[in-house]
Amino acid sequence: MPEDCASIFMVAGSRLLRETLSKLLRRRGAGSICGVSPILPGVAATIAESGAEVLILDSAAARLSDWTLISEIKVLAPDIKVVLIDMEEDPEIFLDCVRAGAVGYILKDASACEIVSTIQAIVQGQAACPSQLCMHLFRAFSEQRHSYPNARIKLEFGLTRRQQQLVPFIAQGLTNKEIAAQLNISEQTVKNHVHEVLRRVGATDRLQVVELTRVWGPLH
Repeated sequence: MPEDCASIFMVAGSRLLRETLSKLLRRRGAGSICGVSPILPGVAATIAESGAEVLILDSAAARLSDWTLISEIKVLAPDIKVVLIDMEEDPEIFLDCVRAGAVGYILKDASACEIVSTIQAIVQGQAACPSQLCMHLFRAFSEQRHSYPNARIKLEFGLTRRQQQLVPFIAQGLTNKEIAAQLNISEQTVKNHVHEVLRRVGATDRLQVVELTRVWGPLH
């Protein structure tokens, strides 16, 4: 197998996308497909057990877990390189992918050559994204520069964007039901996120979450 060829696991909601990409990568010699799957419970463990070096993940599938799937995978397989594939040039989706731990981003209208070159770049230790999205990455980094150490603390805890949004509401003493109304999501979803915030921050209750994150200041 060539040096720039890697073992690849693919997770996508669309069977057509999974089959098309698998055939393309095999035909172009860009990688050895060690597994494919739709988004399923326990898929993170399956990916880790496969020994894959690269994960190609449909961002639509990743968004279903509010990006926590990427974090879970990175815990189980720290060295795996995550590449997102998405149909839109949406800066917010792109930045969410980067914050979650992705090192590659492919648009669904990318050519076969672009897909292969992106995978090869990732295998060689590089990051890769469409040129039209690079400016958004630079701008986001520039904006974060003025908020340190806030951004550093956020990254240290590994909270998703949604989980970060919960912290000010927790500090205000809002109930799960009240937070759900503010964010227009279900109360159960809020409960799940709060539980995850407690776990990631290392807090035993809501008050301790506020104490441990008070250095953040306002979150957006």
